[in-house]
Amino acid sequence: MPELPEVERAAKVLRDMAKGKRIESVETFEDAIVFSGTTHEGFKNAVIGRVVADAQRYGKVLYMTLGGKGKHPVLHFGMTGVLQVRGNAPTYYRENGRKKANVDEWPPRFTKFVLRLVPVDATEASSSANSLTAVGDSPSPTEIAFLDPRRLARIRLCSSPLTEAPISELGFDPILSMPPLETFAAAVHKRSCPIKALLLDQSFSAGVGNWVADEILYHARVHPEQRCNTLSNEQIKEIYEKTIYVPRTAVDVNADDSLFPDNWLFKHRWGKGKKKGNSDVPLLLPSGEAATIKWVTVGGRTSAFVVELQFMRKKGQANLESAEVEDDAGNESDLTPLEESSGESSKPASTRVSPRKRKACLVLTSQARLH
Repeated sequence: MPELPEVERAAKVLRDMAKGKRIESVETFEDAIVFSGTTHEGFKNAVIGRVVADAQRYGKVLYMTLGGKGKHPVLHFGMTGVLQVRGNAPTYYRENGRKKANVDEWPPRFTKFVLRLVPVDATEASSSANSLTAVGDSPSPTEIAFLDPRRLARIRLCSSPLTEAPISELGFDPILSMPPLETFAAAVHKRSCPIKALLLDQSFSAGVGNWVADEILYHARVHPEQRCNTLSNEQIKEIYEKTIYVPRTAVDVNADDSLFPDNWLFKHRWGKGKKKGNSDVPLLLPSGEAATIKWVTVGGRTSAFVVELQFMRKKGQANLESAEVEDDAGNESDLTPLEESSGESSKPASTRVSPRKRKACLVLTSQARLH
């Protein structure tokens, strides 16, 4: 599944290839599942003729800001959603073992929409998008497709993406809105679910998916099944720091896994021991010996961990002054994953970011990219 780094890469593609261009035409393909709250025709009519002002990401959600009146596209990639620029292969989050795409096939299989974009005159870019004209007699168009083989992606239209679902239901973003350590620690300590399950919950940490959570816990030296209310303060501090480190490092190399550090679990976690993963050499322990990677199911997801480094801690070994005891029904979390959201906001988590703060974070990030 595309996670925070891969969705940020997709947002960068749109900023590089579409920002400042007018959507001259749109080709859409009917899909009542993927198009959520709108139809493929409604999507087409909402975006055609407008200029792409920007493309940003919050958590695993990508949204485009368009000039002129109307709603803005909001994309959740699901398991297999991906952008493809015409003439280029789609960039998946993990290329190892994947059949090479036919770049000459256009539109590609499983396409949901194709945007055809043309340059606009700079002096006209600030005027009404519907009245813009292309530069020159023969503008060079750019075509960008959004495709999803498994139909788990969602395409929405929102008037205010940052203050409407699904983004309004998300927790903190590790890059855009990481809370202070004290707030993070309190939110973790009061829960009794496995720490891996909490990290996967999008209303807690937006953008952290399966491989990112495993990478965070590997570097923090914490077992994925460790209960939140049994974590020591030092362990939570390590998780906090690695929750910043892992996404930031992956984004800095544009989610190109070949450029991830050699000591990352990512390069070795695939195949459950049947394959070597992405590396020709084993993952090494600090001692220089080969690490033992095992897999367990946590939070409904297959989780990789290193036996020699990630231990289970007994409940009595942690500071439990603020811990919440698991109830008789066995409930492990009071959070609601994004994928299960019905569109109505659930009870806010303590780490959920207010719309005003979320918008301010995005504005600051956009300004930073200009310098």
